[in-house]
Amino acid sequence: MLAAAQPPPAFAARAASVGGSPVREILAVTQRPGAISFAGGLPAPELFDTEGLRTAYDAAFAHSAGRALQYSTTEGVPELREAIAARLTARGLPTTADEVVVTTGSQQALGLLATTLIEPGDTVLVENPTYLAALQCFGLAGARVIPVPCDENGILPDALAELVARERPKLLYTVPTFQNPTGRTLPGARRAAVARTAERLGLWLVEDDPYGELRYEGPDVAWLAAHPGAEDRTALLGSFSKVMAPGLRLGWLRAPAALLRAAVVVKQAADLHTSTVDQPATALGRRGLGGACPHPPFHRSPGLRPGPPAPSLPRPHALP
Repeated sequence: MLAAAQPPPAFAARAASVGGSPVREILAVTQRPGAISFAGGLPAPELFDTEGLRTAYDAAFAHSAGRALQYSTTEGVPELREAIAARLTARGLPTTADEVVVTTGSQQALGLLATTLIEPGDTVLVENPTYLAALQCFGLAGARVIPVPCDENGILPDALAELVARERPKLLYTVPTFQNPTGRTLPGARRAAVARTAERLGLWLVEDDPYGELRYEGPDVAWLAAHPGAEDRTALLGSFSKVMAPGLRLGWLRAPAALLRAAVVVKQAADLHTSTVDQPATALGRRGLGGACPHPPFHRSPGLRPGPPAPSLPRPHALP
């Protein structure tokens, strides 16, 4: 008599404990014919620079098709890392290519940091409300997520300092410029206070900046990473999704050397490296925008209409 078949072992607890992705559900709605969704930060597809991108890909293949189709380094192709570093430097944050890693979207950069920094049970602070996919990422890492009190200008520095002293969190995750989902921008004085708290009490800062290049009026506000006290403890994330095209799935991570080395090892285990085809084309595309196009590189992309850059989602659903 044959024994009854046994089921395979259960999923890992981290997979079983995290629910479905609200971001996936939002994106699924956008695929419905005739649907116009205001819930996701999707660029206007009719304004994508399709001809410019086609030219950039042609140029990348013409320069070296073999290189574009071959394996590459985990950190990313040099010309794209150099372009990112040059742009950050031009905007007031001195950066070299060695301080930058190209990622498969900025969402991967956030996942790399979560894997590198967070042990199950660690505390993570976030704005209230915050980016939904960040909550999913921290949930998979087993973090305990605590919201920081905010007002119409963003994080309240005194409340943050009190939480850090009481809860001893591992990191603060923040979108300080055109925050998702509220659209608010944290003033410079508060950013300086956040940096001082991180330095005084010992805290990693994860600064997500997918929307900073979409400013249509007023001066830029300096990144958290540029403030005294934050230089050695801030990971800055950026994305090409809002300034070129989200289908490229290209982002970047700028971080202190030791943290960047650890994140590179994690990325090697995840995907070896980001698409080699897309990186040189993106570097060429950004260079072209800087020359023949009235829109400077990484800024005021023709693929996005003017208006509030951050999507708006109901506040009750932003935190569990």
